[in-house]
Formats: sequence, C-alpha cells, structure tokens
Amino acid sequence: MRNILTLAYRELRSYATGWMAYVVTAGFLFIGGFIFWAILRYSQQAEMRWALQNFAVILLFTVPLLTMRLLAEEKKTGTVELLLTSPVTDLQIVLGKYLGAVGLLVAMLLLTFAMPLLLIHYNAPEFGPIWVGYLGLLLVGASFVAVGLLTSSLSDSQVVAGFLAFGILLGLWIIDWGVQPGATGVVGALRYLSITGHLYDMQKGVIDTKDVIYYLSFIFLFLFFTVRIVESGKWK
Repeated sequence: MRNILTLAYRELRSYATGWMAYVVTAGFLFIGGFIFWAILRYSQQAEMRWALQNFAVILLFTVPLLTMRLLAEEKKTGTVELLLTSPVTDLQIVLGKYLGAVGLLVAMLLLTFAMPLLLIHYNAPEFGPIWVGYLGLLLVGASFVAVGLLTSSLSDSQVVAGFLAFGILLGLWIIDWGVQPGATGVVGALRYLSITGHLYDMQKGVIDTKDVIYYLSFIFLFLFFTVRIVESGKWK
C-alpha cells in the first residue's frame, strides 16, 4: 500500500509541476461555471441536477487530456525503465497511476463546491440529492480515468492515447441512444452498458446498488486489462 501511495503522490506532483493540469482544470471550471450560471439564470431553480449532467459532458473531453500521459509518457521518455527496475509490482504501478489521476479529479470537483453553496443565496436547496449527484459524477469520472489509463498503456503517443480514450468513452456514452426504457435482450444490454445511463438516477438523488456495482465493476475491469498489458510487456 505504501508503494501505491508513493506512486500516486509522485503522479500528483507531476501534475502540479506541469501546465496541462492547470489548463484543463481552468477550462473545466470556466465552462462548468458558465453552464451553472446559465441554468440558474433561466430556470430560477436552486438545484444542481442539470449542471452536474453537463459537468459529466465536460469530463468526457477533459479526462482523456489528463490521462493520456500516464503511461505513454513513461515509454516516450524512457523513464519506464526506472519503474520496471524499482521494487514495485505492475499492479502497484497501475494503481498508483490511477489514484494519482483520480486525486486530481477529486480536486477539480471540490473546486466546484462553491456552486451549490451559491444556491443558498437564491433558496434553501436540498443538499442530499446534490451530494448523491456528486457521488455519481465522481464514479463516472473515475470510470473515465480507468479507460484513459488503459489507452495510455497501449501507445507511446500521448495524442493517440487521448484520441483512443475519447473514442471509447464516446462510444459508451451514445451506445444506448434510441433505446427505449424497459428494452430486453441485446437492446437492453446496450442500455445497461451505457456509462451515463447509470448516472441519471443518482443525479436525481437516488442511490441504486446496481448503478454503484456497475461503475465499480467497470473500473475493476479496465484496471485489470491495464495490468495485463503492463505484465505482457506490450507497453515497453
């Protein structure tokens, strides 16, 4: 566990010393803040539901930018040799990288907490659904990070890794478009695989065990694939 936390801290420090994380975070906050202001102005309702849905859309574009360098940069710069010769396992490397990126994601979401606090000025909002909505947003973002980490292990090009991650996430985003609620069989399976289909209830303030299990299983699956790729040596 100590090795994993050390690697996660190393990753967070790398984000802090680079420019990409600051640009992406600033863009996320600016676009998210504008959307929040626009929704609040025109709806005149003290709620975060629609803003959080749009935050998920912004993460679809920003998370690949944050994750594309995680393993691809190690291969490109040759620092992968230092990792491979250090006393850490492949699983620890993957988990450390993952937790570092999720840590940055958490920091980005924390910076948006000023928005629901502003709702107090307009009316007394129900914070229960807001916190559940943020939990759903965190699970979606953490799932995005798992996909981005996998694609970063497949190429030594950050650009290729970023586009590949975005393509996979976009496919999982729109996979259930046009599928009617209550559909069964293959069509119903497509609806279940949708990465955002499990977010809607949580943004209404409802926590369903099947939605949480979906996201945790999704994260586990993509991290498992990443570990297998690292173990196979394909990322060297």
